[in-house]
Formats: sequence, structure tokens, C-alpha cells
Amino acid sequence: MPTCFFIGHREASDYLLPQLSAEVDRHITELKVTDFVVGIYGWFDSMAARTVKAAKKRHPEVTLTLLLAYHPYDRPIPTPEGFDSTFYPPGMETVPKRAAIVKANRYMVDHSDYLIAYAWHTASNARELVSYAKKRENKGLIQVTELAREPQRNTGIMIGDGKIGD
Repeated sequence: MPTCFFIGHREASDYLLPQLSAEVDRHITELKVTDFVVGIYGWFDSMAARTVKAAKKRHPEVTLTLLLAYHPYDRPIPTPEGFDSTFYPPGMETVPKRAAIVKANRYMVDHSDYLIAYAWHTASNARELVSYAKKRENKGLIQVTELAREPQRNTGIMIGDGKIGD
């Protein structure tokens, strides 16, 4: 079953919602993606989760998994409403906490068929991960979809609390 992962900047705005919804629907209907994985940090992750939750109502075969960057023993988290499961990548137990999010995200890029990305800051972990994914794409290992940046520069103010819940 094809898997799609999301990566994006924390300070993404609701401007992306129509674009993100269209891409999730395209991934489901055209690319036959059934499994989506999303992180928990920032507004982009929240939008991605909300978008997949809405798509699950129309496509009950779709699953949504929450990627955990920190060991569940250290930071227990129940499976949030609307998610089907949580996932902690193998081998992460020895990763320093300061590198955990980057390592977990890279694991998902290495183990996903598709990536939907919103990453334009040149000096960011998200942008570096998209560059890494594009190298993998050139080898036929993943397909990357980059969402267009909003026309006016984002002020960096997060709208809402950035939490996954509805």
C-alpha cells in the first residue's frame, strides 16, 4: 500500500488548505495512496492531519498515522482522535533528542512512496529534507510534490495553536 509523508514549515498559513486538499485527493484517487503519515509539530502538520481526516470521510480505506519523534516511554502520547495509529521509527532510541525530529522525518522519506512538501526557507531542516527527497526522486525512489508558496510572505505568526486536534 503506497505511503505518503508530509513535511513543511511550522508557520504555514491556511492559504495552503485548498492546494493541500487537492493534492491529498489526487494522491488518493490517482496515485492510489492509502496510508498517510504526519508529524505533530507546527501548523503545516496540523493542516495536513485535518486534510487527511476530512478525506477519510470520503475514502474510508485511507489511514492516518502520527509520526512520533520521541520515544513513547519518554513522551507518552495516546493516539489522537481521527488517527489510526502512532509510529515510532526503529533505531531511534539512541538518537539525541535535539536530532530526533530530523531523524524521524528522514526515516519517513526513506520509507515513503510520496512526499507532499511545503518548504521554502533556504536554511531549514524541512528544505534540506526536501532536497534529500528530490535526490531520491531522481533515482525513482519517491515522488515529491511541492506546494506553491503563498504570494505574500508569511509574517511568521502561527494562526491557531498548531495542535493536531480539530
